[in-house]
Amino acid sequence: MAGADEDRETWETFRELVNMTPSALREWLGTADSRAAGQHRDGGESTGHASGRAIVEILGKNKGDLSDADYAHMRKVNGYVRRHLAQRPAGEVRDTRWRHSLMNWGHDPLKDD
Repeated sequence: MAGADEDRETWETFRELVNMTPSALREWLGTADSRAAGQHRDGGESTGHASGRAIVEILGKNKGDLSDADYAHMRKVNGYVRRHLAQRPAGEVRDTRWRHSLMNWGHDPLKDD
């Protein structure tokens, strides 16, 4: 169980890195590009796509209603987005699996450009 300071830092980082609105993320998750991106286990839903659904739920909650599991998922999102951003490919990224994977995790790198 994390302390209040760690939870506050987790929340602030999550809100910085997740730059898509819940409605934009929900719409994105409904696309074929979203479903095609990321690692799929046994042909099922990708890890990132499932994460995106959880992010939409987290963003829909009041901060005071967040559970320990929500904070654990936010830490996972924060780590993934930071690692993935560090692997940005050269050139145009608009229609790349790299961008699509990040978007599944709630971050559109084109909003940073």
